[in-house]
Amino acid sequence: MSSALTDLFPHPIVQAPMAGGGSVPQLAAAVSEAGGLGFLAAGYKTADGMYQEIKQLRGLTSRPFGVNVFMPQPEYAESGAVEVYAHQLAGEAAWYETELGDPDSGRDDGYEVKLAVLLDNPVPVVSFHFGVPSREALDALRRAGTLTLVTATTAEEARAVERAGADAVIAQGVEAGGHQGTHRDIPENDGSGIGLLSLIAQIREAVRIPVVAAGGIMRGGQIAAVLAAGADAAQLGTAFLATPESGAPAPHKQALTDPLFARTELTRAFSGRPARGLVNRFVREHGPYAPAAYPEIHHLTAPLRKAAAKAADAQGMALWAGQGHRLARELPAGRLVEVLAAELAEARTALSNPPGTGGERR
Repeated sequence: MSSALTDLFPHPIVQAPMAGGGSVPQLAAAVSEAGGLGFLAAGYKTADGMYQEIKQLRGLTSRPFGVNVFMPQPEYAESGAVEVYAHQLAGEAAWYETELGDPDSGRDDGYEVKLAVLLDNPVPVVSFHFGVPSREALDALRRAGTLTLVTATTAEEARAVERAGADAVIAQGVEAGGHQGTHRDIPENDGSGIGLLSLIAQIREAVRIPVVAAGGIMRGGQIAAVLAAGADAAQLGTAFLATPESGAPAPHKQALTDPLFARTELTRAFSGRPARGLVNRFVREHGPYAPAAYPEIHHLTAPLRKAAAKAADAQGMALWAGQGHRLARELPAGRLVEVLAAELAEARTALSNPPGTGGERR
C-alpha cells in the first residue's frame, strides 16, 4: 500500500463506517487514538449533521480519520411494487403505533452538498459506497489533500474504481454485515456474492491500487490471513459494533451473541437493497416479498425501525451484522484495537515459524 495511506495509522485496522447510528465520533476517536483508522458514516445524515460530527471528532482526537459517503442511486420506476410492500407493512405500522415513511424522501442522500463540505473542510480519508464517484470528484478531493477509497464487490467493480482514480479499493466479501456495496443493484445477482478470500485474490490480480479487505473479520488471525492473501489492511465493522463507544442500540449489541439469533442472511426487507443482518421476525416475514427499491424501502420502513428500537424490540429492528457476529467482544474500542494488533502479531509470528521448522527433530 502507498505510504501516504499506511502512514496514517500504525495498525492495518480500519473501523468500518456503519450508517444508521453505529459509527459515532466517540468510536472513531477511540479507534484512531489506538492506532487504527476510525470512520464516521455520513449515510442518512444531512450535510450539516456530517459536518457537526466531523467537528466533534476533531475535538476528541488529532489522529487521522475517515468519512464515508453514499453515492446517489438511479431512479426506480416500479412504484407499484413499493405500494404493494407498503400495504404488506400496514400491520407492522399498527403494531408499533406509527406511520410508514414517505418512500419519495430523496435518492441522493445529499451527495453533492456533502462533497462540497468535504472539499471546503478536508478530512484525511473519504470512502464511497454504492458506486464510483466521477474522476473530477476524486481529483478534487486529492487536490484538497484527501485520500479516497471506494467499495467493490467484484473484480470488474474494482477495475472501475481504479479507472476513476481512487487511491484504494475496499474489497467487500459477501460475509460483510450491512449493505453490500455493489455498484448496480441487480436482483438476478442476489445470492451470488463472492467470499472475501476469493475476492481479494481476484481483485489483487485485476488492479494495482491498494486493497482494504472487509467481510466477517473479527480476530487478529483473520487480519493476518487477509494480509497474506494480498490485502494491505483490514476493515472491521461488526467487531466494533459491540463496543461501549458504538452508537448501536443495546438490543442490537446484545443480539450479536444471543443464541436466539443464530445466523445472518442478506435481505431487502428493511431497505430494498441486499444487506446482511441477523435473522429476526421482520426478516423472516417480509424478506421474501421486499422489492428491489432502494432507498424507497429504506424511507418506508424508517419509522418502523425507529419504533422497534424505542420499544427495545430486536425482532423488528435491522440488526446488521457480519457472519462472524458470534465472535463479538464487549471490549472498549481502543482496547479491541490493541487486542487485534497483538493477535495479528502472534499470527504473523506463527506464520513465519510454522511447526516443524527451526531445526526441530522428530
